[in-house]
Amino acid sequence: MRRSFVALAAALLLAGCTGEPADDGGPAAAPSTAVAPLTPCPEQPEAAAVGAQRLPALVFECPGGGSLDLARAPGVPMVVNLWGSWCPPCREEMPVLQEFAELAGDDVRMVGVISKDGLPQAASFAEDAGVTFPSAFDGEGELMAELGLNALPFTYFVDAGGALVHTEAGPVGSLDELRGLVAQHLGVQL
Repeated sequence: MRRSFVALAAALLLAGCTGEPADDGGPAAAPSTAVAPLTPCPEQPEAAAVGAQRLPALVFECPGGGSLDLARAPGVPMVVNLWGSWCPPCREEMPVLQEFAELAGDDVRMVGVISKDGLPQAASFAEDAGVTFPSAFDGEGELMAELGLNALPFTYFVDAGGALVHTEAGPVGSLDELRGLVAQHLGVQL
């Protein structure tokens, strides 16, 4: 019986982040402006997102300050990555996302959505990983539910008007891969 359990646990780990985060004894923490080092979300234009496909019209607070309103046009091309500190592929992908955010500057906005996670755990991981791009907080996984996701990471490519132009399932493996996806789907050469 124990051997079967170990085999099942190993299979789940190899399959990626398809389970729930570990229970830390309580519900996911609510966002708080006192949590460091998370970066504030940038201001967004008032214009509504347009396009045949869009991300669900949800609003999330950013623990570093501000909010992310997915119903609004970002004003610049945007890469949205759903991540959780409990997700090993997300942890492996994070340096690529950070390097991309530094390279992209103001040409492409890099934004994370902390998904099905506790705020203290996410903030601790972000600090340890040196993350400087903003992340919104979705502790209950509302966006994952709306998108029908049961695994992480997922990366969404949104044009300046708010249209969802591409979805990348699973981790992005390198900066070159992410730059190629941005060039192909958002038309921005970095």
